[in-house]
Amino acid sequence: MTSRSKMTYELLSLVSGVVGGALAGAVFTRLWRFLSGADEVPEPTELDRRIRDVLVVGMQQGAVFGLVKAALSRATAQGYRQLTGHDFER
Repeated sequence: MTSRSKMTYELLSLVSGVVGGALAGAVFTRLWRFLSGADEVPEPTELDRRIRDVLVVGMQQGAVFGLVKAALSRATAQGYRQLTGHDFER
């Protein structure tokens, strides 16, 4: 693999990571509002919240972020293949 191909893939990965983080945050906030009816997502530092609630929120956030990351990583790899004609090899 050429250094140019590697740089192209790394750039695509960087852009998809930034977009993915923003997208996952927005998706989780909307999901939280829909499921809980609350406007604000509980922060781990809010000591008046029950630990159970904070941990459940963290678990849900992790699931959403993981799902979005996997979907965007897959889309990035497919886009790279379409752009260059071959798969990225690490």
